[in-house]
Amino acid sequence: MKFAYTIIYVPDVAASLSFFENAFGMQTKFLHESGMYGELNTGETTLAFAAHAMGEMHFPAGHVAAHSSKQPLGMEIAFVTDDVDAAHAKAVAAGALELASPEEKPWGQLVSYVRCPDGSLVELCSPMGS
Repeated sequence: MKFAYTIIYVPDVAASLSFFENAFGMQTKFLHESGMYGELNTGETTLAFAAHAMGEMHFPAGHVAAHSSKQPLGMEIAFVTDDVDAAHAKAVAAGALELASPEEKPWGQLVSYVRCPDGSLVELCSPMGS
């Protein structure tokens, strides 16, 4: 078994790809001509976005749209960086909502949280043991 990808259902796939490019410096790897699915270059594991319409196809009983939820969903994406303060500031400047400014945790890791315009929750953290 190998963890291959995470798909986040969003209102506007192209807008989410663009936000992640501007906020986190990732590049778009693929955007389907329909605009319903796209992927970022993130390394071995793919981070992808799909339109809510695709979610409705897969889950006829419905799904929770992160962007319309008052509180962030109980899941996050984490990005490791050597400069959490700068990454946090860049994400907020690009339009993310600050949920928690960078803070050193008891285990020694510097961690912050932002909520993206599409509703996804992102943790920015220093490498463990740094």
